[in-house]
Amino acid sequence: MITPIRANHPADVYHEAWSLLEEREPRAALALLDPAIEAEPGSTGLRTLRAWAYFQSAQLQRAESELAGLVDDCPTDLWARYALGRVLERQSKFADALPHMRLAAVMSGDPEHEAGLLRVERRLAETDGSLDDLT
Repeated sequence: MITPIRANHPADVYHEAWSLLEEREPRAALALLDPAIEAEPGSTGLRTLRAWAYFQSAQLQRAESELAGLVDDCPTDLWARYALGRVLERQSKFADALPHMRLAAVMSGDPEHEAGLLRVERRLAETDGSLDDLT
């Protein structure tokens, strides 16, 4: 028996979009993800990939909005939290990025997250002139 192809099934869209993002093809991934998310608006996996696609394609305000929603829905989502911090950092919103970067660094202990936190703290200090507000 031949298994029928599940055209536009969320799991298939997820895997195809993931592959496209790994190949650095965010616009093609978005073309797949947008209709799938319309059909499955509660799909965290699809929304996460859309946030990644927005980030890759430098649609930072859209990425910020998507990631803020993901963090609101699940405050312990480490990837969304760190990605939100990175998106805010890329928009030079260092004060807004700082709490997300701090939480990601504490939650993960990942040296990359800790380096991101230090980078945001340094950039905030450069723009404010001090680190007094960071403690």
